[in-house]
Amino acid sequence: MKKPNVAYRALRYLKNHGLKETIERAKQGNEPAVPPKNNVIGFYRFVVDNDPIPFNQKEYEKHKNDKKKILNWVVPEMGPGSGGHTTIFRFISNLERLGFHSRVYLYMSPNFQDNASIRKFLKEYFPLLVPEVEVYCDVSQMKFAHATVATSWTTAYYVRKFQNTISKFYFVQDFEPHFYAHGSEYEFAENTYKMGFRGITAGDWLRDIMRNEYGMQADSFHFSYDDKVYQPKEKQDNEKRVFFYARPVTPRRDFELGMLALNELCRRMPEIEVVFAGWDVSGYEIPFKHRNLGIVTPQVLVDSYAICDMCLVISNTNLSLVPFEVMACNSVAVCSKGANSSWMVNEENSILVDYDPIQIADRMEYYFNHPDELATIRKKGMDFVKGTSWYKEAEKVYASMLKGIEEDEKKLQ
Repeated sequence: MKKPNVAYRALRYLKNHGLKETIERAKQGNEPAVPPKNNVIGFYRFVVDNDPIPFNQKEYEKHKNDKKKILNWVVPEMGPGSGGHTTIFRFISNLERLGFHSRVYLYMSPNFQDNASIRKFLKEYFPLLVPEVEVYCDVSQMKFAHATVATSWTTAYYVRKFQNTISKFYFVQDFEPHFYAHGSEYEFAENTYKMGFRGITAGDWLRDIMRNEYGMQADSFHFSYDDKVYQPKEKQDNEKRVFFYARPVTPRRDFELGMLALNELCRRMPEIEVVFAGWDVSGYEIPFKHRNLGIVTPQVLVDSYAICDMCLVISNTNLSLVPFEVMACNSVAVCSKGANSSWMVNEENSILVDYDPIQIADRMEYYFNHPDELATIRKKGMDFVKGTSWYKEAEKVYASMLKGIEEDEKKLQ
């Protein structure tokens, strides 16, 4: 594979990691120095690159009668433990067990330049990906498949031009335009919903958006949890604690709103200890009793959920997996209200709050003062998650994708 030029690689690194880290890496000799000018046209060239990769009739004839359908998955580069990639790989693995065969291809990946290195990385950091799945470091190696799947807005631009496939799907885990201010990148992301792919969405909120606002054929899956990791534990003391999923680097997780709410709660009830996890918050002034765990392993999360009476998990876009992990560990999720959450959490299995710091503090204070009601929600949350299954959700996705492939193949005949 041809390596990106120095300026292009530096710009990508700057965009992904920020100026400070880029300069530090440059000093260490691990990354090229920051270029003197931003190559905007070069960086976003993929948005306007629509030169088609043609349909290969010979390959189609070879595979058209395959009982085991082949799926190409185009994924962005990942770091250790990426939640979005974990969900993608979980579905790929379950679909492999159900009868599809998958190939994974990285798109615009500066850190993996050969197949061996990405396979080694995935084996170490994403062991849930079954070994039968093929993995490649770049889309330039992509071959014919019965279906090709975009997994993020950037990858959708490559799938748009890849014609060597019968069906095209879009694995949509969040409304990605909302990751950006309402400017160019918002538009680049939103435009991918108009490319004519079939949607497989994380939940009904996204499904309805794709259908109603963009005319996409879309089906949804629901969430579950890893029952080998997230298991119930009994709280061993009477100390009042709140867990906060704190991601100041992720605006849609409402860090500032949560901080104000928790400060108000702890002003009223100074005996409460707040447990921060998700990011290192040592650079922030925190005037109340707290622990700063930073980025932690799943097992540390299990222990943290279990010692907390409530776990505050706010989201301004799609619901995260954290509420289900919390319920599975015998704690109570405090989630923001809205259609982006209510497709799975409700007043029975969780505590729902407005995007208002005072109202959040009011609700949490109420349940600290009404432990019997809190215990009822805790039990209902546990019962709820026990009834969910990632494998059952994969069966729904399998059926949806198989139907789409069969319908699209008829158009070729």
